[in-house]
Amino acid sequence: MKTLNIPVSLILFRFILSPIIILLAILLKEKSNLIIITLMYLGLVSDILDGIIARKQGVSTEKLRRLDSQTDMIFWLSIGFSSYILYPELIRDNSYAIWAILVMEAMCYVISFLKFGKETCTHAFLSKIWGLTLLIAFTSLIGFQQAGFPFYLAIVIGLIAHIDVILIILILPKWTHDIPSSYHAYLLRKGKKITKHKLLNS
Repeated sequence: MKTLNIPVSLILFRFILSPIIILLAILLKEKSNLIIITLMYLGLVSDILDGIIARKQGVSTEKLRRLDSQTDMIFWLSIGFSSYILYPELIRDNSYAIWAILVMEAMCYVISFLKFGKETCTHAFLSKIWGLTLLIAFTSLIGFQQAGFPFYLAIVIGLIAHIDVILIILILPKWTHDIPSSYHAYLLRKGKKITKHKLLNS
């Protein structure tokens, strides 16, 4: 159990950041911008480290990966909600694109629950890329009050990443976590072994 302390602590750290970020946006308004951006980057670092440490300690279990996945969703939703609190007009101006992403996210969960009775936990490669584009988009939005290219890049990558996740769910013969792509899901369906990049377990 002791070996789980560091990965779980990092996940818990990211979870605790979520309400703190929202409270900062509510209480301090635009004065909280730099703090929120800093916490966002710290959250991303914790997300990278928890998987790496868990893998090295040999404790990257299904339960831990599911906890990590759900915490990621809560964390990014808190950043998005904080952005709305700070700059509601920017968010409303781009509401159709945002709703498209939210609908796709909901579809991933619905399809996964209908097929496997569990939430999705793929940690796919495209989802990792989407996380990086989200980081850049929110930095632009919160730090510079601009949506622009970083925002729309994040939307496009997000839609592609969610399509990949949906394909993974539909293709997999049984629920499995940490699937790099829909192609890897296809290989598993064919009974072949797949090789996962070390960073995909972060």
